[in-house]
Amino acid sequence: MKYLDEFSNPELARHLLDGIRAATSRRWAIMEVCGGQTHSIIRHGIDQLLPDQIEMIHGPGCPVCVTPLEVIDKALEIAARPGVIFCSFGDMLRVPGSSKDLFRVKSEGGDVRVVYSPLDALNLAKENPDREVVFFGIGFETTAPANAMTVYQAKRLGIRNFSLLVSHVLVPPAIAAIMESPTCRVQGFLAAGHVCTVMGTDEYPPLAEQYRVPMVVTGFEPLDILEGIRRTVLQLESGRHELENAYPRAVSAAGNPAAKAMLQDVFEVTDRGWRGIGVIPRSGWRLSERYREFDAEHRFAVGDLHTEESTICRSGEVLQGLIKPNECAAFGKQCTPRNPLGATMVSSEGACAAYYLYRRLDLPAEVAHA
Repeated sequence: MKYLDEFSNPELARHLLDGIRAATSRRWAIMEVCGGQTHSIIRHGIDQLLPDQIEMIHGPGCPVCVTPLEVIDKALEIAARPGVIFCSFGDMLRVPGSSKDLFRVKSEGGDVRVVYSPLDALNLAKENPDREVVFFGIGFETTAPANAMTVYQAKRLGIRNFSLLVSHVLVPPAIAAIMESPTCRVQGFLAAGHVCTVMGTDEYPPLAEQYRVPMVVTGFEPLDILEGIRRTVLQLESGRHELENAYPRAVSAAGNPAAKAMLQDVFEVTDRGWRGIGVIPRSGWRLSERYREFDAEHRFAVGDLHTEESTICRSGEVLQGLIKPNECAAFGKQCTPRNPLGATMVSSEGACAAYYLYRRLDLPAEVAHA
């Protein structure tokens, strides 16, 4: 309970809020990159406790949400094939593709299974040598090491009926893409602590310098987030743009060297599409040539599948921080957790799901009266 109780202390939260209010002299727009941080902010009402001059913009750091529609359709195509056991974490099963989701494929006879680790899928491949077992490998730098280790183990053990459908994306190129957008309003970033736990912080000082924005590595408990906001505001008010590590109990500058070595061996950097955003150069990973035989996209020849996004769903604008979820006309009406139009309403880290779950259903006053 140590880091739950201590980092949710109301008295300390009030102290940090007082510090933020005292430091704030003008309007600032700060983006929390991670969807887990978004849920913490909305759940605890942090955005409503902050001074009116500070706006929190919800970023694209929800791995389920940014998985492109065409990758979902590739998963659906593979999962529906005879002889395939398709494995995924549970939060991907209700993400809508062009016409259905993985739950529908399962109801139609596909062998779709929820697992809790990619190694569970590898064990299924050992136990079912006559079946093709595919694991849906999505996410940011945080989940990639476990997927890389699983592919490494599959090759080392000679398990040839296992493959990985890869949709891994990287945070720093996304930050660069956000800052280079002509509609960008972001003036500072809360960087995702769990990503930096793996990768370290070396990639962020050049971004802070290039785009002249403060970046503060932040955790996920209320006090973590408030301290991250406080440090960001202090930098903004003083005209500084540096990287600060406000999550030292988990993050070091070097990150996790063993995990990074595994990633470098198994993956290589590639251009990657982001749902609602488009292709960001060198913003993802794919399996390197040494492990290409374990690439499900190549194994099942689904590389040329192309799709079009819904014209109703505005999740792309939500992911870019251009609108709040309740500013979408479909929010809470055509689009609900039971009938989602986009991944941001499905994922446990999606901004739309957070607004719906914690009853932020009304439009902001300035939008309602515009």
